[in-house]
Amino acid sequence: MATGIIALLDDIATLMDDVAMMSKVAAKKTAGILGDDLAVNAEKASGFISDREIPVLWAITKGSLLNKVIILPFAFLLSAFIPIAVTIILVFGGVYLAYEGAEKIYEYIFPHPDYQKAERMASLNKEDILALEKEKIKSAITTDFILSVEIVIIALGTVVAEPLMEQIIVVTIIAILATVGVYGIVAVIVRMDEFGYKLIAMNERDDSFSDLVGKILVKALPVIIKGMGVIGTIALILVAGGIFIHNVDFFHHLFEGWPFIVKEIVFGLLIGFVALGAVNLFKKLTKKSPTH
Repeated sequence: MATGIIALLDDIATLMDDVAMMSKVAAKKTAGILGDDLAVNAEKASGFISDREIPVLWAITKGSLLNKVIILPFAFLLSAFIPIAVTIILVFGGVYLAYEGAEKIYEYIFPHPDYQKAERMASLNKEDILALEKEKIKSAITTDFILSVEIVIIALGTVVAEPLMEQIIVVTIIAILATVGVYGIVAVIVRMDEFGYKLIAMNERDDSFSDLVGKILVKALPVIIKGMGVIGTIALILVAGGIFIHNVDFFHHLFEGWPFIVKEIVFGLLIGFVALGAVNLFKKLTKKSPTH
């Protein structure tokens, strides 16, 4: 009896060790998507009235958890019965990520400023603000769903050859860490300026240490969000390129002498802008001409 218990504990320890190792690998593979997820949600959760930022973020977090609950069972069923589908979804997801990265680069080069946005925000009443809040929450949850699919599929792709139980444990851990980690950091970021204002208001002196730190935090928030957007765009291109290289033989064997990071950038950008061009062409062709 004692021998059986010891053997069971040894098996559990081995399983946990394997899970920990595979979780580290999966976390590295999904780091790019998590960076983009963080940047996107920091942007979407900011810009609200101070006392509404945390409630909005909590609503998005609950939506993100629900997304994971919906996605995980389907992902495990595909892995168990149609494992090739995981790779197919991964590649199609890579095309979407490349497209999104290319679109962000295109919009940066050819921006489309909304000059009426500030006036529109200033003229909103309480009901309109709440409606806009719900709209932004819905948009954030939708974006989170797409990114969550990619996070789960990429994590699953790293353990698709492992036993189903290990797949479930590893991918679930990554999904939970993605939600808690991303939205925990977003909560800190969006409250950074509020904490800065509180430091500034601590005393009446203009040259105090608390004023200095407070002003740095207030000025740093938009810079951090913008910087995260840039990093997230680069991560999108790299992750997409990596998906193509590691899952499509044609790309894997093309330019074999090139460093992987160069190939990832080149293939990510190339496929991203091809996808962007195809989408823009489709929009133009399907755009209805005005009736006379």
